[in-house]
Amino acid sequence: MKSPKLLLPLALCVALLAAACGGTSTKVPGDAVATVGGATITKSQFDAVISRAKKGYKSQKRPFPAVGTPEYQQIKQSAMQFLVQRAELEQKAKDYGIKISKKQIEDRITQIKKQLGGEKAYKAQVKANGLTEATVRSDIVVPQLLSEAIYKKVTGGIKASDKDVQNYYKAHLKIYQQPESRDVRHILVPTKAQADKLYAQLQAGADFAKLAKKYSKDPGSAAQGGKLTISKGQTEATFDQTAFLLKKGQMSRPVKTRYGYHIIQALSDVRPAKTTPFGQVKDSIRQQLLRDKQNKAMAKWVSDTKKEFDKKIHYQVGYAPPKTTTSGTTTG
Repeated sequence: MKSPKLLLPLALCVALLAAACGGTSTKVPGDAVATVGGATITKSQFDAVISRAKKGYKSQKRPFPAVGTPEYQQIKQSAMQFLVQRAELEQKAKDYGIKISKKQIEDRITQIKKQLGGEKAYKAQVKANGLTEATVRSDIVVPQLLSEAIYKKVTGGIKASDKDVQNYYKAHLKIYQQPESRDVRHILVPTKAQADKLYAQLQAGADFAKLAKKYSKDPGSAAQGGKLTISKGQTEATFDQTAFLLKKGQMSRPVKTRYGYHIIQALSDVRPAKTTPFGQVKDSIRQQLLRDKQNKAMAKWVSDTKKEFDKKIHYQVGYAPPKTTTSGTTTG
């Protein structure tokens, strides 16, 4: 199924990953398709999501899958997942005392319109996905805002200390070390005979760049007249050794590697190895460590929430997901 951008927004925008794995039960009212904790998901809510999916297919001029087909089952499961996940999200938000104001909703609508290219594009997208102004707010905007608020609650107090940052820098110092480097140019040909012939022409004053463009088999440098920047230890051993022994302007005799025969000329002095100072990278390290800690905190939250909802979800007969399917509750 090729889902329209706004069809099942909670699965896309909120990224719920945990516990829609309850079973069928007589506890589910006759007019409902599932219960999630204290919330009841009605048949009319399910029908509304399917109706929007049908409109989305119609707007794309695609036939809606027939009931009973694998394609329809996939849509049905996605609809159920969306509704269950939304109920989970709302309950967790309530536990945290999170409330979404009208201003927050309208501000987000304004942001969405801007991202889509304006009012006209926004309305076209809403119509194309079988949505209304009301369902955009209830099924997209509110879940987004709840998701973001939960994320802030879970990760808000997490920090990466100066000590954490310094320890990471010391433990990963090789990442910030840059080996010797220099600019060179070379001509790569498959045979020694051809390399010797070209070397003789260069010795007689032929233009190196022109010969490289015409004869070199190195796709990465031939078009630039053979020019490239190399770092110590990052090319084949014989090429590397020769390139870094040459004096600026000096040209080598043909050198063999597994790729063929190279004629190398040094264009610059060797730039010494250096290490990027801690001060230049500490902010990026801090951001990386912070993201890692936040991800770990959210992973734990997902695990805890999954356990919490494991016994709280019950489905009407015919609406439970396959036993091999898992989904969940997390915000991203």
